[in-house]
Amino acid sequence: MPAYDDAFAAIYDSLMDDIDYDAWAEYYLRLIERAGVRPAKLCDCACGTGALSVRFAERGIRVTGVDISPAMLEQAQARARQRGVQAMFARQDMCDLRLPRPVDALVCGCDGVNYLLGDDQLNAFFAAARAALKPGGALAFDISSARKLEQVLGNNFFGEERDDVAYLWANRFDPAARTVTMDLTFFVREANDRYRRFTEVHVQKAHDPAHLAKLLEAQGFGRVEIFGDRTFEPPAPGEDRIHFLAVRA
Repeated sequence: MPAYDDAFAAIYDSLMDDIDYDAWAEYYLRLIERAGVRPAKLCDCACGTGALSVRFAERGIRVTGVDISPAMLEQAQARARQRGVQAMFARQDMCDLRLPRPVDALVCGCDGVNYLLGDDQLNAFFAAARAALKPGGALAFDISSARKLEQVLGNNFFGEERDDVAYLWANRFDPAARTVTMDLTFFVREANDRYRRFTEVHVQKAHDPAHLAKLLEAQGFGRVEIFGDRTFEPPAPGEDRIHFLAVRA
């Protein structure tokens, strides 16, 4: 079943209500500024429901959000309208990103790069990102760490019951492929108090930060820096999230 379809997109934000997107957006802008870039135009790749996109737009940045899921983009457009900001959203695969004009910065948050499962996809994204950036522009993204995918998610099972939705989340980690397959089953309460069931399958790759840095450099990025979760220090051994900053050479 396709990931992030209509049913999942409709409940995604309610399940992510513990995420401090304001702090996350602020960190990304500080990270980009570290590269000497104060973006007037920014592309938010794998933008999902636009939680980061609208926050960048609220700071006066001209934002283009791209995502492969039409359902998530519909939610993003609705969010922008509700918050009274202008942002453009387009359906695109970030590995084949094509913008009408270069931008100052490109962001890919919340595990977008973990969904790229091999060097062919990584190289395609990094090459497309470089082509979309102005000379000296900044690429900033994050990944869930290998420790998180293997030891926290790994071969574990999670579940939660809320007033209107419940989910079951079973994971399988493949040590040879370094991937975790996440099987999610949702039960959403309908108006008649019956529950509608649907499923999603997601696969993420545990990437080696040093390998990503080499691929970035090979695709024409310089000054590649790697940080811990919303810090400006190298990642600590127990980090769950790792951030990258790369400047188009």
